[in-house]
Amino acid sequence: MYLKSIEIHGFKSFANKIKFDFHNGITGIVGPNGSGKSNVADAVRWVLGEQRIKQLRGGSMQDVIFSGTELRKPLGYAYVAITLDNSDHSLAIDYDEVTVSRRLYRSGESEYMINGATCRLKDVNELFMDTGIGKEGYSIIGQGQIDQILSSKPEDRRNLFDEAAGIVKFKSRKETAIKKLEEEKINLTRLSDILSELEKQVGPLEKQSEVAKEYLKLRERLKTLDVNMFLVENKNQNQQLVEAENNLSIATESLDKSKDSYAKAKDEYESIQKKLEILDAEIDEARAKITDSSVKKEKLEGQIGILNEKIKSASSNDAHFKTRIKDEQDKITEKKKEKEKYLSEKESIDKDASELLTKRDSARKELERILTQISNINDEVESCKSAIIETLNTRATIKSKLSSLNTMKEQVNIRKAELTGKLVRARSDESKQEETIKKLRDEFDRITAEISEMNQRQKQAESDVKEIRETMSLKDTELRKVQVLYQQEKSRLEALANLTERYEGYGGSVKKVMEKKDTTPGIIGVVADIIKTQPKYETAIEVALGGNIQNIVTDDEETAKKMIAYLKETRAGRATFLPLTSLDNPPELKAKEALNEVGVLGMADELVDTDPKL
Repeated sequence: MYLKSIEIHGFKSFANKIKFDFHNGITGIVGPNGSGKSNVADAVRWVLGEQRIKQLRGGSMQDVIFSGTELRKPLGYAYVAITLDNSDHSLAIDYDEVTVSRRLYRSGESEYMINGATCRLKDVNELFMDTGIGKEGYSIIGQGQIDQILSSKPEDRRNLFDEAAGIVKFKSRKETAIKKLEEEKINLTRLSDILSELEKQVGPLEKQSEVAKEYLKLRERLKTLDVNMFLVENKNQNQQLVEAENNLSIATESLDKSKDSYAKAKDEYESIQKKLEILDAEIDEARAKITDSSVKKEKLEGQIGILNEKIKSASSNDAHFKTRIKDEQDKITEKKKEKEKYLSEKESIDKDASELLTKRDSARKELERILTQISNINDEVESCKSAIIETLNTRATIKSKLSSLNTMKEQVNIRKAELTGKLVRARSDESKQEETIKKLRDEFDRITAEISEMNQRQKQAESDVKEIRETMSLKDTELRKVQVLYQQEKSRLEALANLTERYEGYGGSVKKVMEKKDTTPGIIGVVADIIKTQPKYETAIEVALGGNIQNIVTDDEETAKKMIAYLKETRAGRATFLPLTSLDNPPELKAKEALNEVGVLGMADELVDTDPKL
């Protein structure tokens, strides 16, 4: 069985759908820090059922979904699928190729699938149990986990050894079975409590039953009395019904008579009402005619008075109108004269206005020309200002350079004077320097010879050091191998010691008794603990003893009885005890000729060692 491919879409940094195909050999994923190498291992852990978000380096399970960038929108789900070659059927499933996938949505919904079929997380965990591939297996070792495994306690490394030994599935089933048994024990205890409680209630319930029976008798009697009472009431009500029907017939007859008289009275009322309406209409018409006549009379009288007044005013205003006509004709003559005057003035004003308009147009053109010249002059002024500023900047730069050159010239002159003085002094000391140089050359030759000799010694020392380092490297390699073997054996010893201390593989009753070994004197141990044999005889001795290998040896019968009572109290089960005081000498072998058969190694009691007192 081997990993064929990993398909990832939307998980952490994998925004695009990507598929890793794995072939024969070793496949490495290489990249700089932060490129997402660890996300591949996290994806495998996640699809195998990892629920602890800290193992996936996140704060919540939704953190594994691609959260988007500046250029890409976040995705709505994360999907990972791994495909395994199962041609050797290492996985307990009837497929030559197994694909396990997991999908998580932002709403929190999650689903697992095996070969496209929806399944539970429990199904995925059971599929990879005892294969080393599960989320707790040793096939995925992350950063820092090796040091953690080596430095952790033996109890913490137990799960890893159980996974490698292939007993996780059986231990899981065992724990599930023990849990169910404990639940059943609790249920049985609860049932016994309920039964005892119900037994206590039997007496009161019998009394209540007698009361209930008496109640039923009285209820039946009550029903009979109720029926009789109903019959009596029914008879009385029938009589009342007959009387009511008679009264109803009498009332119906009187009602019919009343209806006839009411209809006649209604017809008479309607005829009288119609006559009254006709009379009211005639009266209203006569009143309207009288009103119209009086209104017309008053209107005609008013018109006559108005006409008389108009005649009087017309006769009185005739002379006034003649005088006014004459005055108006005089005013018209004067107005015509003023009109002619105003017309002549208008002609002169129009001439002046046309001249002014011509002047205004020429002045506007001149103004536009002057404004254009001003704009051009301003541009020239700005360019001249820029040139002046640039010239001033250049002048300042030249001045600063000239100043620095003058300073450098002075420094050169000073340096020249110093060198001239040194040259004079050097020429005076030349003879002394030659003697010193000769001495130094002799010293140099001597030191060169010593250096050559030291180089030869260094080469020899380097070759010696190289040989020593190679020897140390070999010793270090051997030491590391020995350390690894030591750690393995030490871990194995600790694991076996823990198994022995916890009596793993023994029945629950044996464990319960052995827990009391330190506090209860007289318990020696189980048969498996008190006998020793060579490794080549272990299987034969274990088969020969069978279930007796878990028998518990005690000093005397009292200790055995005490432990049996303890097991009953705790309901821990049964166990077989072997008190030393009650064991007889074993019978001798009758068919001793069997020891001479080919392949027979000897008697089992001769092939084991134990304490003489046992």
